[in-house]
Amino acid sequence: MTVLLLLLRWLEFRFLILENQYEIYIGLISIFFLLFGIWLSNKVTKPKIKTIIIEKEVRVPTSDFMLNETELQQRNISKRELEVLTLMAQGLSNQEIAEQLFVSLNTIKTHSAKLFEKLEAKRRTQAIETAKKLQLLPPTLG
Repeated sequence: MTVLLLLLRWLEFRFLILENQYEIYIGLISIFFLLFGIWLSNKVTKPKIKTIIIEKEVRVPTSDFMLNETELQQRNISKRELEVLTLMAQGLSNQEIAEQLFVSLNTIKTHSAKLFEKLEAKRRTQAIETAKKLQLLPPTLG
Protein backbone atom coordinates (compact mmCIF):
# COMPACT_ATOMS: atom_id res chain seq x y z
CA MET A 1 0.00 0.00 0.00
CA THR A 2 2.85 2.37 0.82
CA VAL A 3 4.54 1.60 -2.46
CA LEU A 4 1.35 2.39 -4.35
CA LEU A 5 0.99 5.64 -2.43
CA LEU A 6 4.60 6.59 -3.27
CA LEU A 7 4.02 5.66 -6.92
CA LEU A 8 0.91 7.81 -6.99
CA ARG A 9 2.80 10.78 -5.50
CA TRP A 10 5.64 10.30 -7.98
CA LEU A 11 3.19 10.21 -10.92
CA GLU A 12 1.45 13.30 -9.56
CA PHE A 13 4.78 15.15 -9.26
CA ARG A 14 5.86 13.97 -12.73
CA PHE A 15 2.54 15.10 -14.22
CA LEU A 16 2.87 18.48 -12.52
CA ILE A 17 6.39 18.95 -13.87
CA LEU A 18 5.54 17.86 -17.40
CA GLU A 19 2.34 19.87 -17.50
CA ASN A 20 3.94 23.11 -16.26
CA GLN A 21 7.54 22.81 -17.42
CA TYR A 22 7.50 26.02 -19.51
CA GLU A 23 6.10 28.06 -16.64
CA ILE A 24 8.75 26.66 -14.30
CA TYR A 25 11.57 27.47 -16.75
CA ILE A 26 10.21 30.96 -17.35
CA GLY A 27 9.90 31.47 -13.58
CA LEU A 28 13.52 30.35 -12.99
CA ILE A 29 14.82 32.57 -15.80
CA SER A 30 12.84 35.55 -14.46
CA ILE A 31 14.24 35.01 -10.96
CA PHE A 32 17.77 34.86 -12.43
CA PHE A 33 17.28 38.15 -14.34
CA LEU A 34 15.70 39.76 -11.28
CA LEU A 35 18.75 38.92 -9.16
CA PHE A 36 21.10 40.00 -11.97
CA GLY A 37 19.24 43.33 -12.30
CA ILE A 38 19.46 43.99 -8.56
CA TRP A 39 23.21 43.24 -8.57
CA LEU A 40 23.80 45.41 -11.65
CA SER A 41 21.82 48.36 -10.27
CA ASN A 42 23.85 48.23 -7.05
CA LYS A 43 27.08 48.29 -9.05
CA VAL A 44 25.99 51.15 -11.31
CA THR A 45 24.37 53.42 -8.71
CA LYS A 46 26.95 52.95 -5.96
CA PRO A 47 28.86 56.24 -5.64
CA LYS A 48 32.53 56.00 -6.48
CA ILE A 49 34.01 58.23 -3.80
CA LYS A 50 37.75 58.54 -3.64
CA THR A 51 39.15 60.76 -0.92
CA ILE A 52 42.40 62.54 -1.67
CA ILE A 53 44.25 64.11 1.21
CA ILE A 54 46.55 66.99 0.34
CA GLU A 55 48.93 68.24 2.95
CA LYS A 56 49.95 71.85 2.60
CA GLU A 57 52.11 73.92 4.86
CA VAL A 58 50.20 76.83 6.38
CA ARG A 59 52.38 79.67 7.55
CA VAL A 60 51.11 81.65 10.49
CA PRO A 61 52.82 84.99 10.96
CA THR A 62 54.37 85.27 14.40
CA SER A 63 55.16 88.96 14.05
CA ASP A 64 54.54 91.85 11.70
CA PHE A 65 55.56 91.26 8.10
CA MET A 66 58.98 92.54 7.14
CA LEU A 67 59.82 92.78 3.43
CA ASN A 68 63.01 90.91 2.53
CA GLU A 69 64.89 93.75 0.82
CA THR A 70 68.03 91.69 0.17
CA GLU A 71 66.09 89.02 -1.73
CA LEU A 72 64.27 91.77 -3.62
CA GLN A 73 67.60 93.25 -4.75
CA GLN A 74 69.21 89.87 -5.49
CA ARG A 75 66.35 88.89 -7.78
CA ASN A 76 66.27 92.41 -9.28
CA ILE A 77 62.51 92.81 -8.77
CA SER A 78 61.31 96.38 -9.33
CA LYS A 79 58.73 98.14 -7.16
CA ARG A 80 56.21 97.99 -10.03
CA GLU A 81 56.73 94.25 -10.42
CA LEU A 82 56.22 93.85 -6.67
CA GLU A 83 52.97 95.81 -7.00
CA VAL A 84 51.85 93.48 -9.79
CA LEU A 85 52.80 90.46 -7.71
CA THR A 86 50.83 91.78 -4.73
CA LEU A 87 47.75 92.32 -6.88
CA MET A 88 48.16 88.83 -8.35
CA ALA A 89 48.20 87.42 -4.83
CA GLN A 90 44.93 89.24 -4.14
CA GLY A 91 43.38 87.23 -6.98
CA LEU A 92 43.03 89.96 -9.60
CA SER A 93 43.19 89.11 -13.29
CA ASN A 94 45.67 90.78 -15.66
CA GLN A 95 42.93 93.06 -16.98
CA GLU A 96 41.91 94.12 -13.46
CA ILE A 97 45.54 94.77 -12.50
CA ALA A 98 46.01 96.89 -15.65
CA GLU A 99 42.92 98.95 -14.83
CA GLN A 100 43.99 99.47 -11.22
CA LEU A 101 47.55 100.53 -12.12
CA PHE A 102 46.44 102.58 -15.17
CA VAL A 103 48.67 100.72 -17.62
CA SER A 104 47.99 98.57 -20.66
CA LEU A 105 47.30 94.85 -20.54
CA ASN A 106 50.51 94.15 -22.46
CA THR A 107 52.53 95.95 -19.78
CA ILE A 108 51.05 93.71 -17.10
CA LYS A 109 51.76 90.62 -19.19
CA THR A 110 55.36 91.77 -19.58
CA HIS A 111 55.71 92.37 -15.82
CA SER A 112 54.18 88.94 -15.16
CA ALA A 113 56.55 87.20 -17.56
CA LYS A 114 59.56 88.92 -15.96
CA LEU A 115 58.29 88.00 -12.48
CA PHE A 116 57.87 84.35 -13.48
CA GLU A 117 61.39 84.35 -14.83
CA LYS A 118 62.90 86.04 -11.76
CA LEU A 119 61.00 83.81 -9.33
CA GLU A 120 61.64 80.71 -11.46
CA ALA A 121 57.93 79.90 -11.71
CA LYS A 122 55.75 78.70 -14.55
CA ARG A 123 52.39 79.97 -13.31
CA ARG A 124 50.88 82.53 -10.96
CA THR A 125 50.34 80.19 -8.03
CA GLN A 126 53.97 79.08 -8.10
CA ALA A 127 55.16 82.68 -8.26
CA ILE A 128 52.97 83.66 -5.28
CA GLU A 129 54.11 80.67 -3.21
CA THR A 130 57.77 81.40 -3.98
CA ALA A 131 57.31 85.08 -3.11
CA LYS A 132 55.74 84.13 0.23
CA LYS A 133 58.60 81.76 1.03
CA LEU A 134 61.13 84.45 0.16
CA GLN A 135 59.19 86.97 2.30
CA LEU A 136 58.41 89.22 -0.62
CA LEU A 137 54.69 88.93 0.18
CA PRO A 138 52.94 88.65 3.55
CA PRO A 139 52.02 85.00 4.29
CA THR A 140 48.37 85.96 4.92
CA LEU A 141 47.94 87.63 1.52
CA GLY A 142 46.11 85.62 -1.15
